Amino acid sequence: MFRRNKDKAKESTVDPSKLIKIETPIEKPPASVKPPAEKELDEGQTKKYQEVLKHFSDPELRISTSEKEKDAELQPLSDLEKAWLTRECFKRYLRATKWDVKECIERIALSLAWRRQFGINNFGEENGDRLTSDAVAVEEETGKQVVLGFENDARPILYLKPGRQNTKTSHRQVQHLVFMLERVIDFMPEGQDSLALLIDFKDHSDVPKVSGNSKIPPIGVGKEVLHILQTHYPERLGKALLTNIPWLAWTFLKMIHPFIDPLTREKLVFDEPFPKYVPEDQLDKLYGGYLDFTYKHDVYWPKLKEIAAKNRSHYLSRFEKFGSKVGLSESDLRGNHEELLHPVEA
Repeated sequence: MFRRNKDKAKESTVDPSKLIKIETPIEKPPASVKPPAEKELDEGQTKKYQEVLKHFSDPELRISTSEKEKDAELQPLSDLEKAWLTRECFKRYLRATKWDVKECIERIALSLAWRRQFGINNFGEENGDRLTSDAVAVEEETGKQVVLGFENDARPILYLKPGRQNTKTSHRQVQHLVFMLERVIDFMPEGQDSLALLIDFKDHSDVPKVSGNSKIPPIGVGKEVLHILQTHYPERLGKALLTNIPWLAWTFLKMIHPFIDPLTREKLVFDEPFPKYVPEDQLDKLYGGYLDFTYKHDVYWPKLKEIAAKNRSHYLSRFEKFGSKVGLSESDLRGNHEELLHPVEA
């Protein structure tokens, strides 16, 4: 069960001379942080990986357009969906299913169907995603979810601030979270395929109170979000740091505890100093860092979209350059090198 940490994280006072004023996302990780070295697959794992790669490389493959409708239309993979079916994607799902090939294939197919249904299967709104920035912009007006900085292993950080909640509970809040998850993935550097969450439950008096506005989501919404994260973003969470947790949030966390995958629980850190995990020049000053960050929606939001779209364009141009194949490596697609580091060997 979840427990408070004695070495509790506190809002910190930082030497003003070290502060870095910032109002937009940080585009690249600093040279001081590097992704950890990739673990090599053993012979048995390699064979299972090849089975999954072969299945999704089949030109006759058809995937459902709905996660839950059994009689939904089946459609072939688009090139944009093939760009999502990377070497690292297969490995994430294999790890999540404990290297059960059949279950892995089923899970990936389910996620493809869900992405089609949710409207995020086209690599951004500029390529036809139905979930657009305009659809969720109102949810972002108070800066309750912010992509900012990179932690010690070069994971891009998504701040979640429930205390800045500005809208009533609705499906749009779930869409907003998914939209921001997709954006933080756009910020991942070469060699890193997981993200970090920094979750601060502190209340904010500058956020107008809205009738029906709940900083702690209903259990049904919590379960839906957990289902999405654990089913459709497996192995994406590298670390989650939580602080300023009120008793109501502790109660909520305990309620959803049975639904949280054991592997996910191991990545949750409660009330520890954030600088243990994040370089100070990548961390908001509220948590002991040097970033004097102020959220201004008309400044931050356009820049977030601009950087994310640029990174997607780079990724897709390299996907096309290297043959638009299923199983290409995200390191090759995010990098700038001329030759493939991980050729596809079906």
